[in-house]
Amino acid sequence: MTFSAADIAKHLQGEVLGDAQIQLKSFAQADVAKPGDLTFAENDEFFSRAEQGAASAIIVSGNLTSTTGKVLIRVTNARIAFAKVLALFFPEPVLSAGIHPSAAIARTAQIDMGSYIGPNCVIGERAQIAGGTILHAGNCIGDDCKIGAGTVLFPNVTLYPRTELGQRVRIHAGAVIGSDGYGYVLDGGVHRKVPQVGNVIIGDDVEIGANVTIDRGALGPTVIGKGTKIDNLVQIGHNVQIGEHCLVIAQVGVAGSSKLGNYVILAGQAGIGGHLQIGNKAIVAAQSGVMHNIPDGQTWMGSPAQPDKQTKRQMIAIQYLPELLRRVSKLERAAGGDKENVV
Repeated sequence: MTFSAADIAKHLQGEVLGDAQIQLKSFAQADVAKPGDLTFAENDEFFSRAEQGAASAIIVSGNLTSTTGKVLIRVTNARIAFAKVLALFFPEPVLSAGIHPSAAIARTAQIDMGSYIGPNCVIGERAQIAGGTILHAGNCIGDDCKIGAGTVLFPNVTLYPRTELGQRVRIHAGAVIGSDGYGYVLDGGVHRKVPQVGNVIIGDDVEIGANVTIDRGALGPTVIGKGTKIDNLVQIGHNVQIGEHCLVIAQVGVAGSSKLGNYVILAGQAGIGGHLQIGNKAIVAAQSGVMHNIPDGQTWMGSPAQPDKQTKRQMIAIQYLPELLRRVSKLERAAGGDKENVV
């Protein structure tokens, strides 16, 4: 699709500096952009690259001005504008409403006629699917599931029975929502399974990455709050409650019954122990192992995780440890001690 710079500026609530009628055919990063492309620059370094490149127009913020005659589209925040404008040039494919002949749908399921049900989907008894939902190939929707309007399930997503999805939820390929929580009790030398009879409730505008697993509660629900974004390969345990607008990044594990506040960030491969409280706007650094509650607004790191300043001091101290050991060994030899040299 082609848009004028004026069209783009209107969409972004920005202003054009230069030829507002220049036609823009696509969007590309500065170093590979061609004439007719739009690019963006969120700082001086990126702007310098864009100025030297072939793009016809640049999205900028602040007071940047072109010295090479480039058309600029000035906005409040260039990165936010970048996210918005990509959807114009690269819209998602539109699928016409309908049900593929290979889909297996229970007699009691309720499917809005405005939904798309793809090949080999299986929809269980009493499932409810609202309008504008898109189920790509091979989705399995269990009995009594509820799916809100505008939700998209990519291929081979599985919803166990009684899972509830809000509106505009996106779940990527291979994710499993509502599988058994990991609950066992030792009984006579064997691990007896504790039946998991809860479910999973996912709020509006949640996005869940590929191959994520979210366990249903033992009793009651596992809850993912609205606006939360979960990356690929994440494991959420039973009865976990994740607040609104959290970011949970790749390979994170959250053990059962832990509760996260709103706007929490869990960086890649972080592990959260069971029955913990993670406060609002807390940040857990990558590969951290959290074994204690974290108050609101704090950043923790390390394994076991501690407040970031404390962990950083320890990391710096460790760097001095070899030199300290050499000095101690030297002092012991000078004192006539018979301690073994440890370095």
